[in-house]
Amino acid sequence: MSLPNPVELISQMAADLNAHLAKRKISEPRYIGIRTGGVWVAQALLEALGSDSPLGTLDVSFYRDDFSQNGLHPQVRPSELPFEIEGQHLVLIDDVLMSGRTIRAALNELFDYGRPASVTLVCLLDLDAGELPIRPNVVGATLSLAAHERVKLSGPAPLQLELQDLAL
Repeated sequence: MSLPNPVELISQMAADLNAHLAKRKISEPRYIGIRTGGVWVAQALLEALGSDSPLGTLDVSFYRDDFSQNGLHPQVRPSELPFEIEGQHLVLIDDVLMSGRTIRAALNELFDYGRPASVTLVCLLDLDAGELPIRPNVVGATLSLAAHERVKLSGPAPLQLELQDLAL
């Protein structure tokens, strides 16, 4: 299987996001990337949009429902939101949507900061393996992987996708 080019995906995602926001009459969204890959995708997306909007970052480690099983990741960093959440239109950006658990954790954390007017979910890849009923509003590509395959995003620049075979 060959993976799509992330640069091309970002370009299409920027056009799709602009159309989505225009349709919903959202003129000044607040952008938030989920650490780490989502932040890289968000930075590339903001560049493709030609936007100098501030970028918030979320580290959802403490909000994950598997925290007690997996423990604390050694590179946990604080979330940084340089704007209010209450009443804002948010664009939440992640690299890969797999089970939906990271997005659920991100939404839980965001609501601890306030109640947004709306949340638009943007993902570079949707692996269509959702355990939770969560779907992106804007997606670069949807992939179906074998159970032994994973996709890894490297970045921040250039963004690169790598298919990993766990069976090897």
